[in-house]
Amino acid sequence: MNKAILFDFVVDKVNNKIKVDRSFNAPVDLVWAAWTEAEILDQWWAPKPYRAETKSLDFREGGRWLYAMIGPEGDKHWAVFDYASVHPEKSFAGIDAFCNENGEINDSKPRVQWENKFNSHADESTVVNVELQFNELADLESLLTMGFKEGFTAGLENLDAYIKSQFYLRKQKKPNNKARTSFYVNFPGNTEEALSFYKSVFNTTFVNGIQRFGDIPAEAGNPPVAENIKHMVLHAELPLIGGVILMATDAPKEMGFTLTPGNNMHINLEPATREETKRIFDALSEGGNITMPLQDMFFGAYYGSFTDKFGINWMVNFQTVN
Repeated sequence: MNKAILFDFVVDKVNNKIKVDRSFNAPVDLVWAAWTEAEILDQWWAPKPYRAETKSLDFREGGRWLYAMIGPEGDKHWAVFDYASVHPEKSFAGIDAFCNENGEINDSKPRVQWENKFNSHADESTVVNVELQFNELADLESLLTMGFKEGFTAGLENLDAYIKSQFYLRKQKKPNNKARTSFYVNFPGNTEEALSFYKSVFNTTFVNGIQRFGDIPAEAGNPPVAENIKHMVLHAELPLIGGVILMATDAPKEMGFTLTPGNNMHINLEPATREETKRIFDALSEGGNITMPLQDMFFGAYYGSFTDKFGINWMVNFQTVN
């Protein structure tokens, strides 16, 4: 069931604080990952038309996140976040600052103390409570003048869009737990053209038709899908030969995708058991780069992704059947 989005933004000038409460229709482990993993932070942290790019992230007490906000003309604005405390899936706190690309602090601009608390609810939603503490009222007012409220609000909306575009269709369960292998390809906007060509070659038909970005359910408090991408392909499955399935999606930047040559194709494995899923994930990822640790996801899957030591991209996905 779709749930209304909570969003409160309160400026407390008496105590030099800003308090933000924001809910997400996802369990705490997914929301926590979105706030603490570089690959996901880069997808939503910056308000459009800016984008975030992490140079380094060491998420631990005493660690640091160094990143840039990159403008549409390529201009970079650097910032750091120094982690003071970390309580997994409960809270983390620290202090941020403007800096240069080497992480050297710009003392002419204010630093802000952050505390982020993550509250899990029985309906599998999560509320994040954010508190920003400023040394002086002038620092608080300066940040507001720079557009912090508008920018942070837009970033949180990006996160909602990211969750939808990446995970919405995976909620749809397989009819059974029979193992299968497929290929998952991201296209730069021409998925339907490409799959129609493959369809004519293999004389097959789409499984459950073509789902489009315009099919994503509207939810109160979430930004609507942009008109120019509503007709783009969100997900399609096309049998090839020998029982192999080709899955594909368009990758519009408006939905948080960053498509570059080499990251646009994955081999997707769907083992028959949870145990086999872990065995395959651990063996194939050894010596490679894990992009999503193997974990239970809110859409009912035991899922992870990685690039192996030979540079091949993999997804491993065990779907629980109701």
